[in-house]
Amino acid sequence: MDTESTYSGYSYYSSHSKKSHRQGERNRERHKSPRNKDGRGSEKSVTIQAPTGEPLLANDSTRTEEVQDDNWGETTTAITGTSEHSISQEDIARISKDMEDSVGLDCKRYLGLTVAAFLGLLVFLTPIAFILLPPILWRDELDTCGPICEGLFISVAFKLLILLIGTWALFFRKPRADMPRVFVFRALLLVLIFLFVVSYWLFYGVRILDSRDRNYQGIVQYAVSLVDALLFIHYLAIVLLELRQLQPMFTLQVVRSTDGESRFYSLGHLSIQRAALVVLENYYKDFSIYNPNLLTASKFRAAKHMAGLKVYNVDGPSNNAMGQSQAMIAAAARRRDSSHNELYYEEAEHERRVKKRRARLVVAVEEAFIHIQRLQAEEQQKAPGEVMDSREAAQAIFPSMARALQKYLRTTRQQHYHSMESILQHLAFCITNSMTPKAFLERYLSAGPTLQYDKERWLSTQWRLVSEESVTNGLRDGIIFVLKCLDFSLVVTVKKIPFIVLSEEFIDPKSHKFVLRLQSETSV
Repeated sequence: MDTESTYSGYSYYSSHSKKSHRQGERNRERHKSPRNKDGRGSEKSVTIQAPTGEPLLANDSTRTEEVQDDNWGETTTAITGTSEHSISQEDIARISKDMEDSVGLDCKRYLGLTVAAFLGLLVFLTPIAFILLPPILWRDELDTCGPICEGLFISVAFKLLILLIGTWALFFRKPRADMPRVFVFRALLLVLIFLFVVSYWLFYGVRILDSRDRNYQGIVQYAVSLVDALLFIHYLAIVLLELRQLQPMFTLQVVRSTDGESRFYSLGHLSIQRAALVVLENYYKDFSIYNPNLLTASKFRAAKHMAGLKVYNVDGPSNNAMGQSQAMIAAAARRRDSSHNELYYEEAEHERRVKKRRARLVVAVEEAFIHIQRLQAEEQQKAPGEVMDSREAAQAIFPSMARALQKYLRTTRQQHYHSMESILQHLAFCITNSMTPKAFLERYLSAGPTLQYDKERWLSTQWRLVSEESVTNGLRDGIIFVLKCLDFSLVVTVKKIPFIVLSEEFIDPKSHKFVLRLQSETSV
């Protein structure tokens, strides 16, 4: 009797003999053993797939891999025509939250741009209006404009051009982020410019327009003084917005809450919100990408230990749940003594599988690149219509390495960061630039920074700044603020760079003289 018939006979006839019962139990355990071989057979994942853009490895393939051995892909044909998108319930929640938060931010951004554009237009049109209004309103009563007055026209024109270029370079830049509060120094400069221009207009209206001043050279000189003052305000803006923060004064320690990865950055005098922006800009290029799948192993191990504990109430249902919880805690403490052995063997087995599949991946990629090199040698003798470009060459060699790459990415839990399209693009890029197999594999053998991956794989686009201090306050020693996103948070601790006392000690060059002391028993 084979396995399947024995199992079905056991499940249908419940009154068989003890021998059939034991045989059925053994067959049932044999059916269960491949699934629970590495302790992850009970994991489930739910994905909602769209018609386009799936990762290279579907999430539902995780369970299928557990019932296969390490040689399951040796004689299997690689199929590359998969879908191209997968999205989870967490991604849907993240997208909906981002859409809700972006509505108010867009309104605030456009309002600030409108105010800045209006004020800039007022600043540049005011000197021109000062010069043009008198000839338009009382041309016949004005004095003639001599060479000095005409020279002032050239001075105003060039100063306005310099001010326009400087304003464009300093203010009219694409915003890097949406801040929770206004930038204090920028707002103060805008208020200062507004009050300054209004004061000039009031003086101009009272002393020139009402009295119809005939000294046109003096009027032009008044406009030149306005432009000079605006240039000085622009210099003040450069000092406050750019130069003040260049000298490092504080050291920021950034720690990711999930895995404890940390970095240190040196910053100058900045507000808390601008320091948070600098931290986030450096996070995307310095920190390795956040992978939540790497954190599920410990959670699953703890759940497995607690699931194996059973509490029986021998005193009857009258006792409360306090005794049961205490019994479970005591049992878990007793089992904790042997849990380190399980952890040791699990990590050793995982490292063995990673090394084995990495070796297979390296061999498969090297053989594929040797094949494409041979194709390049043969293409010189082909007709022009038969020559392949880098994209076609990548599609030709990809099936030979796809299975090994899939199994390695599953083992290292990186499958959701690499779609088939991104792998093909990277492979075509390596072929175009004559890169080695090692250069192609570097992206997949170790987790890179967040900027290396597509934006939809970042898992962190909307951030919330949590601070006990006002975010417009400057940095000071001991401040702690937190940057939170949906999946994790960054804890930032501010430390002031200590004051260093450096003294000088002079050494006379003539003091570098030595004497060789000889003793009778030495060999010298």
